[in-house]
Amino acid sequence: MKIRRSTIEDIPSIMEIYDIARQSMRAGGNAVQWVNGYPSQALVEEDIAKGNHYVGEEDGAIIVAFALVYGDDSTYAVIEGAWQNDEPYATIHRIGSNGRRKGVLHETLEWCFSRINNIRIDTHKQNAPMLHLMEKEGFVRCGVIYVADGTPREAFQKKIQQA
Repeated sequence: MKIRRSTIEDIPSIMEIYDIARQSMRAGGNAVQWVNGYPSQALVEEDIAKGNHYVGEEDGAIIVAFALVYGDDSTYAVIEGAWQNDEPYATIHRIGSNGRRKGVLHETLEWCFSRINNIRIDTHKQNAPMLHLMEKEGFVRCGVIYVADGTPREAFQKKIQQA
């Protein structure tokens, strides 16, 4: 898989991936995350304009989409619990795949960790597949944060030692 910055031309494929992710959440019993059209096309356009949105391609098709945001995230300023550290970090937001191949999250995380060694991520407590993957990938549950609409999210962090 090749990961690159997203472009405006990628938006139809990105939105299709986010639709698939929403459908997968609903099928898995998670009816409360990514509702009311989230993530919206306007938000993806904003991520692209800021240079924070990426896609992973395989055989010419986009199979994963996500935002990787460097620096302090205001959503993470208050946590019920404690972060592992206060060192510089990046946050992964809005990650979704087309669901056609396993291992996409692992490859995406490897790519992210090749750029920064300290990553935070969150998900809804009803997103069992993502909670499982966070544990499998060695992320530590640090506590609960609250997103802009006031709803809670399980917050995770992982730091790796870089050579």
